[in-house]
Amino acid sequence: MPASSSEAVRVAVLADSDTRWKWGALTARRITPADASGSEREPAGPGDEPTGFVLRGRATPTARQLAETGASTAAPREVTGAEFLREVRDAEARGEGYDVVVLALVGGTVRAVLQGLADLGLDRRPVIVTGYVGVVYEKLADGLLLRHGADVVLANSRHDADRFRAVYEGVGAGAESVVEAALPFLGGAPHRPEAGRDTLVFAAQPSVPVTRAERAYVLERLVRHARLHPQREVLLKLRSKPGEHTTHLEEHPYQRLVRDLDPPANFRLVYGHMGEVLDRTDLLVTVSSTAALEALHRRIPTAILTDCGVREVNGNHHFIGSGLLTSFDRLDRGEVPEPDQEWLSRQGVASDGGYDSAFDAARQRVAQLLALPELPPISPYYTAETAPGYLPGILARHRLDVTAPPVRDSGLRRIVREAARGAYRHGVQRVAPVVRRLGEL
Repeated sequence: MPASSSEAVRVAVLADSDTRWKWGALTARRITPADASGSEREPAGPGDEPTGFVLRGRATPTARQLAETGASTAAPREVTGAEFLREVRDAEARGEGYDVVVLALVGGTVRAVLQGLADLGLDRRPVIVTGYVGVVYEKLADGLLLRHGADVVLANSRHDADRFRAVYEGVGAGAESVVEAALPFLGGAPHRPEAGRDTLVFAAQPSVPVTRAERAYVLERLVRHARLHPQREVLLKLRSKPGEHTTHLEEHPYQRLVRDLDPPANFRLVYGHMGEVLDRTDLLVTVSSTAALEALHRRIPTAILTDCGVREVNGNHHFIGSGLLTSFDRLDRGEVPEPDQEWLSRQGVASDGGYDSAFDAARQRVAQLLALPELPPISPYYTAETAPGYLPGILARHRLDVTAPPVRDSGLRRIVREAARGAYRHGVQRVAPVVRRLGEL
């Protein structure tokens, strides 16, 4: 049985980037029932804080990035995968075991942590929840099969739930873990135009578009648009500062590219929480950022750019049928796309007021699992039998050996680690591109 039927549910969130931390922390609060007996409740509020962990690695977010997500008042602790597993094991030994673990990670890491949790041999393992932080437009089968074995695989829309179940059923794996929900960070006040305010926000992405030429083109068109519309405030909303990493590597930061231009006074770079930026947005423009769904949920006029093509690599193919595809030329003429309402409904953009109920099924699923006298063994699709040429490499890369003694994290060690991370980022973002260009000469 759960530790106590009257105790609050203990939830841990393990994330590997700032965006996934935001998704994981907000998801944990929305799907967690009232107590360890599985009793249901209304969606959790800001005071219901999960215990947060972020994986130490290439994309480990900075304190600034974590704070800007607005996902939690408590900063998550930086750990290795093995340290996280030891914490789960030791918490159970103290009688404070986690009831729910939310894995806000890439697929390969989810599979490795699933293996690690199974190998702990806990008397009562936690309910394991995972999912996707936004639009799923690439590696659908691979990512889903790596996540198989979690008790709950959240789909952000009816469209995604149908696709997820089709993949699992198509390979003969159980699809009962797939639960339709919604993106947990949708919300905010509906768009209200203000007299004298005209703000266009471009939601930047670290790896879309990917080439320097395409990113320079997008930036030049934004600056040109600002010049054509001097009465309009044009904001370039950035996710990270140079040297910081996000979910994806940013090889050509807009902050550097803008140095080659002379933007007008009505063009600015901005950071901060996306919800706060959307509070003053009158037109959201992007290539394929999940910010488009946030804006649409609030009925903010939204445009998806086709200038660099409607291509899978850009992710904007996901918006085919949305009515939102357009170009800078049309935006320059003052044209604004109108969204297709049926498409919005399929994508889980519930601006009709049904948003909070979108998490009911997930809460019920977690409650039912918590109420079981014993949880079934973790049974992933990828095993030594089904994927002997694939799985061992994934597990080896993560090295989740909880029997190894933990490394003491002294102040000096932290300083050295931060210096090494800074040097790595400098090499990836500045040195590597130069070496590649020299190789092309």
